[in-house]
Amino acid sequence: MPFSLKGDIEAAKTYATLKAKAKKSVQNRQKSKKTKASKEEGLFKQVRKCIKFLLTNPRHPGLETHPYSAIPNPYNPKEKVFEAYVQQNIPPAYRVFWCYGPEEREITIIAITAHP
Repeated sequence: MPFSLKGDIEAAKTYATLKAKAKKSVQNRQKSKKTKASKEEGLFKQVRKCIKFLLTNPRHPGLETHPYSAIPNPYNPKEKVFEAYVQQNIPPAYRVFWCYGPEEREITIIAITAHP
């Protein structure tokens, strides 16, 4: 059974910004009749795919999910926050920081950011 998504306000703003940049890039590319996708388009596609994997299976091998202790859990300080890989082997590689909750079968995205 898949999870439902609850996003932090800052994470939602980051997602919206990435989406807007990708959309603008697509429009500019279509105007100039280029075929190769931009970095903005690729990054948004990767973030969207990462979130899709999180919602279907937070332990998907491609996410390389593992606990991240530098960010406190917003619902229960005793519970863990996790880091999932959006990108690998490129500077700066993007990550999604998330936790379970607040309700059962819910995932809260805390941040979408370049690896700290």
